[in-house]
Amino acid sequence: MKKIAILFLVLINAFNTVAFAKEQTVVLISLDGFRWDYIEKHQAKNLAKIAKAGVRAERMMPVYPTKTFPNHISIITGLQPANHGIIDNRFCDKNRNECYSMGKGGKDSTWLNGMPLWNLAEMQGVKAATYFWPESDARFNGRTPSYFYHYSQHSDYQRRIDQIVEWLSLPEAQRPRFIASYFSIVDSMGHDHGPNAKQTFDAVQQVDALIAQLDKRLAQFDDLNINLVLVSDHGMSEVDPKQTIEINQLGISESDFVIKNSYTRVQLYKKPKSKVAISDIEKHLAEQAKGRYTVLDKATLAERGIKFGPRDADIIIETVAPKTFSFEGESKYLGTHGYAYTQEMGALFIAKGPAFKQNITLGEIPNLDVYPTIAKVMGLKLLSPVDSDGKSLAQALNKSVN
Repeated sequence: MKKIAILFLVLINAFNTVAFAKEQTVVLISLDGFRWDYIEKHQAKNLAKIAKAGVRAERMMPVYPTKTFPNHISIITGLQPANHGIIDNRFCDKNRNECYSMGKGGKDSTWLNGMPLWNLAEMQGVKAATYFWPESDARFNGRTPSYFYHYSQHSDYQRRIDQIVEWLSLPEAQRPRFIASYFSIVDSMGHDHGPNAKQTFDAVQQVDALIAQLDKRLAQFDDLNINLVLVSDHGMSEVDPKQTIEINQLGISESDFVIKNSYTRVQLYKKPKSKVAISDIEKHLAEQAKGRYTVLDKATLAERGIKFGPRDADIIIETVAPKTFSFEGESKYLGTHGYAYTQEMGALFIAKGPAFKQNITLGEIPNLDVYPTIAKVMGLKLLSPVDSDGKSLAQALNKSVN
């Protein structure tokens, strides 16, 4: 009789472990421009409390370049920009003879590759919802999440919290188990006023209060096994407008090149009818640099994941903080990102919930590890290759997930 009872308990535990792996819910929130050290720097007490109840990385390393769209698409697909296609906020495609700008995938999904987490869930019978994650209204693989919103910069932040709760309150058959949302105010204030400004402090306080409210409201769904994952796409560096590098003074003819300025780097795409030699222009730019910027060579670009396809510029020049590039005189920004990776470009990662251990601090992790980790938490099978195995976050998961 005793052996039967023990066997029964073993079977129950095994069943609970399988159910645990299959029934997790994940709410993924991106806090755009929330630098890894803002919790302490700007006294985000609620985020610190949430981190202590779960897992926090010292820093999360963005993909190159440290811009919003490449990093959001990398986090949500597990792919390097060279593989998901969005190699910057703005870039051109020489084969298509046209250029991409932020959000263009909503009208033309052929700019995008990969399988975002919302697709991965939906294709395995799990409903998903997004509230403004970049390109989440695009038809990756011909489909969108079950629930999504087209981006509007005027949307109320409180409404986003309320909508997440409303989605989780739906009947089981309609309820999403994967939800992604996006908050941009910290990034906006960091650009306008710099990472050390009172306005950025206030933005962090606003987001801190909103996430605390969300965390408290998620607790009411104690039967849904909700995991709250907080990330950012990049950090922020201070800009000195007096050190602005004016592109118009570099001697580059727009009759020879399409010029895309992302403030921290400039991409030059040679026009089909131009007869200039790339090597001559690279030499000219190097002579004009005078320590203000670098003409990136192929070896450096390859180390950063560039594959030299039709979307990659013929020449890329890059500066370092606090310098920026501009067509219009002094920089209008007091803070920016997009530089080669340094600690100031480091991003945030926090995860709390039944799938994660408590009061765990990790070192630096790559943001590509988020995708396979969330898939594992939700019991989703990877349906296509990704550029990560999630190794850096494996130690953060409870044994019942591994």
